[in-house]
Amino acid sequence: MSESEFPPEHRPVDLYLGLLRTRMDTEDFRQLLDVVEPVLRALEEQRMPSVDFALGGEEGEGLSQEVRDEAALVIAAAVTGRLDNEVVEIDLEGTGPVRVITDADTASDPVRLGEIADYIRERHRQDEELRGIAEVSGLPTDF
Repeated sequence: MSESEFPPEHRPVDLYLGLLRTRMDTEDFRQLLDVVEPVLRALEEQRMPSVDFALGGEEGEGLSQEVRDEAALVIAAAVTGRLDNEVVEIDLEGTGPVRVITDADTASDPVRLGEIADYIRERHRQDEELRGIAEVSGLPTDF
């Protein structure tokens, strides 16, 4: 998708993609566009996309961490209309680090980051509990 194909309300995305085009390796930028184009189209059409497919799993294999991070930031700019989003790595004891996208104010606030970490831990605990129930019940556990 070229920059001119984005509607005017996607100006932050246009700006960010333009900056990335000049800063990133050509192949990395192409990979980035391959990842974000379906999500940006879905957002334009007001469909809820499944972002997980683009940044993780089989489709995400071979993507560098930089491309994954920038893709997440492009999508965040499209969703929020803001360019001050940041990738923050939060270390969760027992499960390892998790990368999240948040605004600059939250990224610099240890209390808020702690709240986010607590929320992620609780979601992980709930997922594990549900996975255990599903296994006992013979249901699929690929959530």
